Amino acid sequence: MKILGIDTSCDETSAAVVADGTRILSNIVASQIDIHSRYGGIVPEVASRQHLLTIIPVVKRSLEEANIGWNNLNGIAVTFGPGLAGSLLVGVNFAKGIALASGLPLIGINHLEGHIYANWLEREPLPVFPSLCLIVSGGHTNLILMRGHGEFEHLGRTRDDAAGEAFDKAARILHLGYPGGPAIEEAASSGTPRFTLPRAWLKGTNDFSFSGVKTALWHLIHKEEILNSPARVADAAASFQNAVVEVLATKTIEAARKLGVRQIILGGGVAANKPLRYRMLDASPVPIIFPPSVLCTDNAAMIAACGYYKIQQGLTSDYDLDVVSGLSLD
Repeated sequence: MKILGIDTSCDETSAAVVADGTRILSNIVASQIDIHSRYGGIVPEVASRQHLLTIIPVVKRSLEEANIGWNNLNGIAVTFGPGLAGSLLVGVNFAKGIALASGLPLIGINHLEGHIYANWLEREPLPVFPSLCLIVSGGHTNLILMRGHGEFEHLGRTRDDAAGEAFDKAARILHLGYPGGPAIEEAASSGTPRFTLPRAWLKGTNDFSFSGVKTALWHLIHKEEILNSPARVADAAASFQNAVVEVLATKTIEAARKLGVRQIILGGGVAANKPLRYRMLDASPVPIIFPPSVLCTDNAAMIAACGYYKIQQGLTSDYDLDVVSGLSLD
């Protein structure tokens, strides 16, 4: 079974064809990083207009790379939320038009669920249940218990900044550029985490908070004159990264122990962070899996993979499918 996936949830236009929920036949991503980097972050109106320009050539290229035609597809999966409303509208309306014209089933996909299903792509053996899922990206930080396909329990989320958003803001504070996650990780690789920054443990909950550590970094660079020295910038980046990674890893592993899960699954752009992966692998009592870095950031292959399991369960969408900019897996 071959599913065409479409994702326009934020600033990347992506289309992919996935066979049987696991095998990537194509995965095309048109990035807007060069456009938004001049602003230090994503401009929603600019992002949605760029999706309009790129979605047709991106979908066309995904079919060409997969070497298939519309008559070889079994369904069209598209992200309907969460994300930027204007960006989501481009993908959802395009997918509706294709589905209506071709008679193919339409499958609306929760973007958070998509990040989880990135772990089903090009992997043997497949993930096992129950699993604890940590989704860490620019817009989301969520802990989710997954008991089976489509069976989710939302355990915790960020109360303010998502982890990726905090990395972006920290990189801006340190004048390291955009996107912030890779910039912080690169700078931190030559630094030492010698500055003391706070950790918000929010004891008794599975929630996260990264606003405080970001604010503490801002005060630190002014107090210590960090920006006058590349070495001190590297140390500040390492200290910030260490604070965020420690909280993410510790709270996730504690929850995994309490719940008795068989596996921990990582997803989202921050899941590509190597210090986070290493800390999790070193301390976890259960196996940990994560996608290759190229599948951590937004992509349509994970949407198509999720769509395969949805269609297997008979879960398709009507043509009144609408975008939901704020959405969870509750």
